[in-house]
Amino acid sequence: MTDVLRSPGLSTEVRLAIAEIAAAAGAWVPALSPAADRVAYVSDRSGLPRLEVATLDQQTPPAVLSGIDEEVVSVAWSPDGEWIAYLVSPGGSICAQLWVVRPDGTDRHLVAGEDPRATVFAGGWTAPGHYVCSIAPGDGPDADVVLVDVVSGARRTLASGGFLAVTAVSADERTVLARRGPRGHRHVVLVDVASGVQRRVVPLSAPGGAASEDGRFAPDGSAVYLRAALPGRPGVPRSDRTGLVRVPLDEDRVPGAGQVLVARTDADLDAYAVRTDGTALCVWNVDGVTELDLRDLSSGELVRAVPLPEPVMPGWSLSADGGLLLAELTGPTAPRSLWSVPLDGTGEAVPLPSSPRRPDPHLLVTPVCLRYPAADGMELDGWLYTPPGVHGPNRTVVTFHGGPEGQERPAFNPVAQSLVAAGLTVFAPNVRGSGGHGRAFMAADDLAARESSFDDVVATVDHLVAEGIALPGQVGAHGWSYGGYLTLVALTRWPDLFAAGATLAGMSDLRTFFAGTEPWMAAASVTEYGDPVTDREMLAAISPMTALDRLTSPVLLTHGDRDTNVPVLESVQAHQELTALGAPVELLLLRGEGHTIVGRDNLLHLSERVAEWFDRWL
Repeated sequence: MTDVLRSPGLSTEVRLAIAEIAAAAGAWVPALSPAADRVAYVSDRSGLPRLEVATLDQQTPPAVLSGIDEEVVSVAWSPDGEWIAYLVSPGGSICAQLWVVRPDGTDRHLVAGEDPRATVFAGGWTAPGHYVCSIAPGDGPDADVVLVDVVSGARRTLASGGFLAVTAVSADERTVLARRGPRGHRHVVLVDVASGVQRRVVPLSAPGGAASEDGRFAPDGSAVYLRAALPGRPGVPRSDRTGLVRVPLDEDRVPGAGQVLVARTDADLDAYAVRTDGTALCVWNVDGVTELDLRDLSSGELVRAVPLPEPVMPGWSLSADGGLLLAELTGPTAPRSLWSVPLDGTGEAVPLPSSPRRPDPHLLVTPVCLRYPAADGMELDGWLYTPPGVHGPNRTVVTFHGGPEGQERPAFNPVAQSLVAAGLTVFAPNVRGSGGHGRAFMAADDLAARESSFDDVVATVDHLVAEGIALPGQVGAHGWSYGGYLTLVALTRWPDLFAAGATLAGMSDLRTFFAGTEPWMAAASVTEYGDPVTDREMLAAISPMTALDRLTSPVLLTHGDRDTNVPVLESVQAHQELTALGAPVELLLLRGEGHTIVGRDNLLHLSERVAEWFDRWL
């Protein structure tokens, strides 16, 4: 017998459940002090993401060090323990600023990004009082590597020429490692500060030469380590994974031939750290789940696997001696929180008591991974959230992630859990173009190949209906950023596929997106979507704005009114056009928010409105 949950509106019980879920606070991006006795991190327990500092022994309450209206993005503790650097998103804008503050909360001041057009990208400390970052001035596509003296305010450009995202600086500040290149074609270059000469760390013909990131100097400066894309193995699907590569440097710091140190055919290397004891801490992405291990740097052999209590580790900090890991962990029933993880094989991970309270676990469900074929046979996957008590076809919302290089992972998802609380089944797919599945899969939707990713949407709905998960005619589409764009594409291309749609910060017209986004973002996106000049006709053909007259399902357009990544115009112009066409459409602008909704009240309002929308129309 089919068991369907449906109501004419959200009950008080459901609204209270959504309030509990969406209001859940978190703590993330930890940074250990040099003495490993304190930790700086970001928490939204106060309603906005703010910089907090706490002692590891948790004997005193956490202290808030950022300004009351500052939306904090990331933090980094100086090597002498005298300063904490943190990025601020002013008013939700992507144009970040760099601030510093003493650990006791004094001498807080702005050191870079005072121009409202400029964007500061996080880097790291090179010496006491010296912080290196990348700065895009906002008047073109480039970003320079800049060394900032946080005491005097003096700045020195270390490297320029292209969009350079700094990943490391040598101890003598003579050599810079930076990532450059557009999306899908990024690679690490070694820059001589005196001459400005840039050299690829690995040539195009070498493993990782096509794409490399996260360059780091060896502790003795004799080599560079890279997280790099590796060639696939013939006959082994998705074996073109990212791994760890070592590149020797000669006396003049000219890179030699690279050597693959660590690689897996079933996982991508998400991050790594080279430890002074001759091992590397490797963070693997295995079908969306984080696996952590230590590897011998000379042989690549496994030294020890490190168990984690939650399935996803988005952020972490390693003590100066490499012995203590402070991890940011999350799971379907666990908002981001901080854990102390032993690396010596003794003991278990322990949560920091200062982490915010979790929501009631009885209100949350754990998704299962579902694999299914695309129309052309390519394997796709996604995460299925089923409400308690549902054992057959149900009203279902398909929710698409952003990126498109993003990936659905089993992390805490307040909007998905809010939909489940309203009695709706949720499926979060990874269509082609998603990350975490190898380089070829991630590039499978680039440029003219984007049409094939659209077809994956149809294959997803067909599979959910065929498997008795979704009710025919009662399926909704929801998406954030690129996922919002994909939602609008599906609503216009297949008007009968979805009964309703809802978007958050989605592009409606790729041509106006290129014209309105930050210049550096536009330049980086050409290899993903197409050139706004030479490929203008193609961009028009795949833009929902040119086919809104075909849309028949009701759609809710939501957007942060300070978004400069996907400008708010993208939702406003779609709303204006659909209103003129007489289509059932509503527009929700979230005041003071940027591309990601971070304010507690706005996140609660968004979650409730989306749940109401699909409960009403499905």
